[in-house]
Amino acid sequence: MTIKVIIVDDQAMVRAGFAALLAAQSDIDVVGDAADGRQGVELSRRVHPDVVLMDVRMPEMDGLEAARQLLAPPAGVTHRPKVLMLTTFDVDDYVYEALRAGASGFLLKDAPPADLISAVRVVAAGEALLAPSVTRRLIAEFAARPTLRRRRSVRLNGLTPRETEVLGLIARGLSNQEIAAELVLAEQTVKTHIGRVLAKLNLRDRAQAVIFAYESGLVAPGEG
Repeated sequence: MTIKVIIVDDQAMVRAGFAALLAAQSDIDVVGDAADGRQGVELSRRVHPDVVLMDVRMPEMDGLEAARQLLAPPAGVTHRPKVLMLTTFDVDDYVYEALRAGASGFLLKDAPPADLISAVRVVAAGEALLAPSVTRRLIAEFAARPTLRRRRSVRLNGLTPRETEVLGLIARGLSNQEIAAELVLAEQTVKTHIGRVLAKLNLRDRAQAVIFAYESGLVAPGEG
């Protein structure tokens, strides 16, 4: 099945380069591009892409607001694409907020071409593009913020002790393999637990799980 992609970036050279790279793949179809967030939202609602590559900083409307509008559309709009944020910076406050809004991850603009192609496929498949190292940086970003009053969420009560343990390890930045080693479980068993955690908490992916674990009070910044 072909993955429909649009590219939203204020730099024409970036749009052209990404489009040429992705269009060369037999399973990816670039169906349009836009120069700012407002145009990107309008284009997305017109052509219904599977994945939106969204720059963070743009005129008219930045990528964060555009991602919010696409991921929490108004009544009557049913299409919700996967959004992959593009940034020049390793850690970007806008990207953190975009993940909270439901974006599927972020990619550095200078990433190798193979990483961009892989990222589109990963996000289209419903996974989060959030490597453990990126998770750790997100945690550091969270820890640097002013302390918030966090109450333990009642939603955590629906998890088994093992699922709660797995969620805590995800939040500390461990990969599936590292969690399996920590808990002396098969990696497939860990994946099953993660799937159940996401389903029970109504979370879209690993990125949202990390943020939920901190904001719900399960894990405190600095732990781990």
